[in-house]
Amino acid sequence: MTDKSDGTDWVALMRAIRDHRDEAAFAKLFQHFAPKVKGFLMKSGSVASQAEECAQDVMATVWQKAHLFDPSRASVATWIFTIARNRRIDGLRKDRQPEPEDLVWGPDSEPDQADVYEMQQENDRLGRAIARLPEAQRALIERAFFGDLTHRELAAETGLPLGTIKSRIRLALDRLRQHMS
Repeated sequence: MTDKSDGTDWVALMRAIRDHRDEAAFAKLFQHFAPKVKGFLMKSGSVASQAEECAQDVMATVWQKAHLFDPSRASVATWIFTIARNRRIDGLRKDRQPEPEDLVWGPDSEPDQADVYEMQQENDRLGRAIARLPEAQRALIERAFFGDLTHRELAAETGLPLGTIKSRIRLALDRLRQHMS
């Protein structure tokens, strides 16, 4: 996906990271997405320090796992924010673990593979559903939810009327609900 505001080809940057471990490409990706990931996490209920730490972890994962990115399955933004969402869920699960004095000693239990598989399937379904949206709706959904932009900011950025932005996002969300049910 190319960012309409500055012409950035995020897929090309991901390929440069994947194929050449291009630090300049990663720096550009980091500069753009890390603050947006932090904002997304804070909107999800994380405090600033947790969101900052998690955003750093997400971006480190992007660097380490760039070879797993597949532009035919999801946009760069969708892929990065899926990682962020999964990190947030992992953090919530970790927070619900018993206090250290209540821990049972012994070998660590493996995560339930059925849960891992189910979450992966859900993420795949969401990625496919987002990919099936018309380009105008998909771009707005990605910018609004993954790019942490308000409807007014999207209207200012795209030059579209606020009502059009709201209508397209509402239609996109309706389509996503239909695809996901």
